[in-house]
Amino acid sequence: MMFDTIIVGGGSAGSVLANRLSARSQNTVLLLEAGQDTPHGKVPAAVLDSYPGTAYLNPAYTWNKLKVTTEVISHNNPDEKAPPLRTYEQARILGGGSSINGQLANRGAPTDYDEWAASGASGWNWDNVLPYFKKVERDMDFEGPWHGRDGRIPVRRIFPDLWPEHAKAVAKAFEQAGYKFIQDQNAAWEDGYFPITISNAYERRVSAAIGYLDPGTRLRENLSISTDTQVSGLIFEGQRCVGVKATVAGKPAEFRGHEIILSCGAIHSPAHLMRAGIGPGGHLREHGIEVRAALPGVGQRLQDHPAVAVAAFLKPHARIIHDYSRRHIYTGLRYSSNMPGIPAGDMFTVVTNKTSWHRVGEQIGSFIVTVYKTYSETGSVRLRSANWSDEPIVDFNLLSDQRDLERMMDGVRQFGAMHLTPIMQTVTEHPFPASYSDKVRQVGLHSRKNKLITDVLARALDGPAALRKYLIETLVMEGITLQDVLTDDEKLEAFVRKAAVGVWHASCTCRMGADTDPMAVTDPAGRVRGVEGLRVVDASVFPVVPCANTNFPVLMTAEKMADAILAGA
Repeated sequence: MMFDTIIVGGGSAGSVLANRLSARSQNTVLLLEAGQDTPHGKVPAAVLDSYPGTAYLNPAYTWNKLKVTTEVISHNNPDEKAPPLRTYEQARILGGGSSINGQLANRGAPTDYDEWAASGASGWNWDNVLPYFKKVERDMDFEGPWHGRDGRIPVRRIFPDLWPEHAKAVAKAFEQAGYKFIQDQNAAWEDGYFPITISNAYERRVSAAIGYLDPGTRLRENLSISTDTQVSGLIFEGQRCVGVKATVAGKPAEFRGHEIILSCGAIHSPAHLMRAGIGPGGHLREHGIEVRAALPGVGQRLQDHPAVAVAAFLKPHARIIHDYSRRHIYTGLRYSSNMPGIPAGDMFTVVTNKTSWHRVGEQIGSFIVTVYKTYSETGSVRLRSANWSDEPIVDFNLLSDQRDLERMMDGVRQFGAMHLTPIMQTVTEHPFPASYSDKVRQVGLHSRKNKLITDVLARALDGPAALRKYLIETLVMEGITLQDVLTDDEKLEAFVRKAAVGVWHASCTCRMGADTDPMAVTDPAGRVRGVEGLRVVDASVFPVVPCANTNFPVLMTAEKMADAILAGA
């Protein structure tokens, strides 16, 4: 069968595209997803859970062989020890990241999108994208010019009267530090603390697959959904992409279409392009791949938001002890570094009231300090080999821009010191700089063994203060104290460089831009330059990563590009 459109990747962007393009009855649409389906009535409980920790560390829903580096790689000193490889959870399930993420539903700064347009993505300034953000959402709390009321993804907030004691104390600490309370994070862009906006209704996650691939949409005769289907290559006739090769439940298959759309995310979309001969010529030739279109920007300028945590032991009365929400994040703070030349609201600190699903996680709260306006863009995605089953080489090079490093260090100082204020000491003790190490991640995996270990450790942590101090310093901390990072800039910098991780917002590896930009991979409608019949629609087309969790910008991008496709662009 020949399809009008084949969408490779059933994540946030793919779900939107499948819905919108198949809404025109004469369009035949095929959606391919490597992971499992999530049909109505059969969505896994871990996906529906309002607390995301049950999903994002579940290996059934992620690409398990994907490893990345986050620390800066030095090319000037070949004797320098290579940065360690880290697991980087990328979703492998219908709904993609929206099925496993933290459900944070924010948009970014208006200046982000004005920068997109100024960089060559014409038609993508703030005034152009706001209607599509509104089209995505059904805001359950607010109306007015900032909000949509008819979209497929419900958004809401948990307001301060329902916050646990730790979050309430943090709010007081923010107020004492001079920050104002803002009811609505997604209204005017200004500094302050607010209830986190979430894509969640009645304490259940609403993923893009749940919202856009609902039972009514699935009944459309012109829409086909194939899960457990991994695309192994693109099929070309000359310079035109005409289909894909895939394995469906382990068996080889081919699908043909008039247009192919890659919606595999900023790591896997550029990898598909490069294996098809679209990308940096020299790199492709190294792997014996014939160059079909020499596009040096493919896989380049990879970005993510670097983050570091400052954590503390939560006193029993301050923990989450209610039964009306399983959320772990209630409030966040947007603030400005006031560094010259950097737009306002460039920093974001989210407050976690538990750090994992197990009992020890319920005893630890943290400030997660994040550089939301990042300038580090030396990251890259490169092929490990021409073999489609090999994960690419991914180097983020976080904090490679000095401005990012300095702001991160300042943030750790600021929120480390906040832990020492009297208001925070009423709800926490033993604050420490925290690292999302492989050890922490391994303990966070769901298993009976981890539950037994953490149950025992949690009982000990709630025991005598001397024992608690010893256990935190020997088992939880990574060998550096809060006093170290507050008083010694060398130790602070070393800690930040080692501990900074991306927050699963990989972006910008197939950037859209003007015809005159040699590094632009796609045009403002997502069409891949130098070939026909092929588009990219996902976070990889972002010119720069916005000051936001990337799920809603991806949904917005897919809505806007779907309109462009239907209009004949």
